[in-house]
Amino acid sequence: MLISQQQDMTSELAVLARINMAFLQDAVSPHGGFRNRRRADGSWADNGGPNDSQGRAIRAPGSVIRFRSEAWMHEAAFEMFEKQCFISASPRANASAVLGAADVLAMEPTNARARGAMEEWAAHLRVGDDRRWPWPESRLAYANTTTPEGLLAAGEALDSDQVMKQGFRLLDWLISVETREAHFSFTTVGGWALGEPRPGFDQQPVEAAAMADACSRAWSLTGEPRWREAVMRAAGWLIGAKTMEPFSMTPRPAGTMTGRPPSGVNLNRGAESTLARLSTLHQAGRMW
Repeated sequence: MLISQQQDMTSELAVLARINMAFLQDAVSPHGGFRNRRRADGSWADNGGPNDSQGRAIRAPGSVIRFRSEAWMHEAAFEMFEKQCFISASPRANASAVLGAADVLAMEPTNARARGAMEEWAAHLRVGDDRRWPWPESRLAYANTTTPEGLLAAGEALDSDQVMKQGFRLLDWLISVETREAHFSFTTVGGWALGEPRPGFDQQPVEAAAMADACSRAWSLTGEPRWREAVMRAAGWLIGAKTMEPFSMTPRPAGTMTGRPPSGVNLNRGAESTLARLSTLHQAGRMW
């Protein structure tokens, strides 16, 4: 998704886009959905990944459709999207799928398949009435801000003020519980529920990326400076403006560290964390 959104598509990025698209095509399972784990020899270890991976995989072809890509990529992305029949108990997974459908509708507003799928996915993004805990799950978990971003995207695409208001309400609430002393202190690997002490260790870059994406969308919808400021704070978290010493960005060897447990820095420089860094800084760059 990040590659397809680049304004200056260099020859190197074009090659990466083709490789990523070929991987996504190969990941399509004959049983429906997308496979998630690939072995070193190229074979697949499953016939369909967990809910979150399905939602994120559905989001990918939407991004290819919306942003510049080669003609064969557009055709392949439409084919992948049209075949998906996916509903999850996970609001996060449904929200990711909503974001894919929103990208399709941005290019083809009359696409009945995308609109119908979005309506179904968005219906599973329920916001509670409790002001202290409006979250649609009993705990905050992983890439949390994807859920309010999905509501914002659905509200815009379906022209629903009610859904849009739910998205802003949920995003405002999440920012409030994940802010400490004017800096982000994101929900950690173990999650968090009301009544528990707020953990500080094992925050992950993926949370900064999800926050930057959602606040960037909110800024695009409203133009309000507070959303731009939140994007910049998410980027600042990656470079040390947070409630613990800087750990995330490492110039050599290249990569982004996964987190910081109480025992010290987690030196695992996983692809997810590195992509999260690039995505967050990409969003911050749009704010200038």
